[in-house]
Amino acid sequence: MTQAADILIAGGGLNGPALALALARNGFSVTVVDGRPAPQRAEPGFDGRAYALALASKRLLAALGLWDGLASQAQPILRVVTADGTTAGGPSPFVLAFDHAEIEEGPMGYLLEDRFLYAAFLAALEAEPRIRLVSGTTVEAQEVGPQGVTVTLSTGAQLSGRLLVGCDGRQSGTARRAGIRRSGWGYGQTALVTAIEHERPHEGTAWQYFLPGGPLAILPLPGGHRSSIVWSESDAAAAGIQRLPDADYLGALRPRFGDFLGSIRLAGDRFTYPLSLSLAHSFVAPRVALVGDAAHGVHPIAGQGLNLGLRDVAALAEVLTLAARRGEDVGSPLVLDRYQQWRRFDATALALGMDMVNRLFSNDNPVMRAGRDLSMGIVNALPGLRRGFIRQAAGLSGDLPRLLQGRPI
Repeated sequence: MTQAADILIAGGGLNGPALALALARNGFSVTVVDGRPAPQRAEPGFDGRAYALALASKRLLAALGLWDGLASQAQPILRVVTADGTTAGGPSPFVLAFDHAEIEEGPMGYLLEDRFLYAAFLAALEAEPRIRLVSGTTVEAQEVGPQGVTVTLSTGAQLSGRLLVGCDGRQSGTARRAGIRRSGWGYGQTALVTAIEHERPHEGTAWQYFLPGGPLAILPLPGGHRSSIVWSESDAAAAGIQRLPDADYLGALRPRFGDFLGSIRLAGDRFTYPLSLSLAHSFVAPRVALVGDAAHGVHPIAGQGLNLGLRDVAALAEVLTLAARRGEDVGSPLVLDRYQQWRRFDATALALGMDMVNRLFSNDNPVMRAGRDLSMGIVNALPGLRRGFIRQAAGLSGDLPRLLQGRPI
């Protein structure tokens, strides 16, 4: 039996639910297919995974009606400090610092734990009558026709809609079945992710050290004495560190970390993620659109992965909503091409920019280190240039969709 909706979304991580809510609030019926059981990521326990949400992403959550319930669980990012680091001495004295007071809009971003953000999305999906969440199954096949698309699930059930949106990650089956090819490469790096408690308060400061093996991000969490760690090392070094008992793991982290926050101890679970770049050759195909990692998987060097995905969400929701109001077929090539033109250049440029920064900084060449320190010092001394970087990090630059401005479509 085939069940119909206006829009089908493959993938129930974070981008999929955000898009479903944005579309449902504008009159579309939506079915979200999530391969995991729905409650799996809504567990109440702390595990250290968190996202750096740009100010524009916070505005999108507010426009969707979620932020009021999340604000008390979010840590404002008041300052960002970037520095060269060493494996044995903490940060270089040459730093590039960004302060939220340099822009009028407020904090440049927020740290929010995965467990809170996902739970908020899940509750909103369940409360929205235009959304149907199908959990514990995956899309196994898709067939495009002149008027719509039909997908077959692993359960054998079929769903039909006018458009299929792939929010199913870097290994997107939606993209593969649509014939969309990808380019990319591995970095030979793995991200070690955990959380720590520290003696001194972080004061809302996010730190980014550039170490020879890869960047180390120290991201402030609520309460003042807890931070999320995203620590990149070569694949071999990361595998060895991950196998260590907690005390030895902390012993490997401490000299890289430095002593600016006083004594530290592990406070969350330990995770690893291989790092790579993956760019789809097209963000659209007949009756298909790609969002988030399905379109562009990027290095986490600036914490922009989810923010990039939410920019896709806001742009696609606006394109589809305005097209429907004009009476257009929302799955037509003309409509989907508007989305691609809006998002592909921006996403690709940012992905390649982060790739370049990672390659420039993930080494211990003394000449390059001196050049990096000099460059950061110059930017730090120029308020106008520094302000531009802050607005970029806050997601306030470029042609912003309405949801990223905090406005309804």
